[in-house]
Amino acid sequence: MKHPFLIGETFYLRAIEATDVNESYQQWFNDEEICRFNGHHRFPMYMQDMEAYFRDVIQTKQNLILAICDKETDAHVGNISLQSIDPINRSAEFAIIIGNKDFWGKGIAKEAGRLVIGHGFKSLNLHRIYCGTSKENVPMQKLAAKLGFVQEGVARESLFKNGAYQDAIEYGILANEYDG
Repeated sequence: MKHPFLIGETFYLRAIEATDVNESYQQWFNDEEICRFNGHHRFPMYMQDMEAYFRDVIQTKQNLILAICDKETDAHVGNISLQSIDPINRSAEFAIIIGNKDFWGKGIAKEAGRLVIGHGFKSLNLHRIYCGTSKENVPMQKLAAKLGFVQEGVARESLFKNGAYQDAIEYGILANEYDG
């Protein structure tokens, strides 16, 4: 394992390093299928964009963005994050992307989600973690339920993706609701 931060059964989470900012990582955000439900793939992602993202977003204390890595190969297969960490309201937004399609459907998101949410409540002293997703993103809706998130509402036609406005389903989980 290469500098693990949080360790699960089959995957571990580590800091994203400058060497991760490469063409393979860049391609995740230029792949229409990988980005079909998120806010990426609206403009091409250039290497200088990736470098700026690493410098201005990943390396801040307002965001905890970690690489999801396979224990067997150390392959960087996705990212998971607690973003927009708010120290006054003790809240953060949960987000995940599995950029390596070979690892889709293998339970990575649930395992990594439990690790980062547990860390958010136990180590960052968060009170609430929230996320939102398109009503078309059934896998993320299932993940939110598996992780204990509660559906809190629907932001009607708040997302423009794939040529149409879509509803966003909003979820939240409180520290006292988390069973991990």
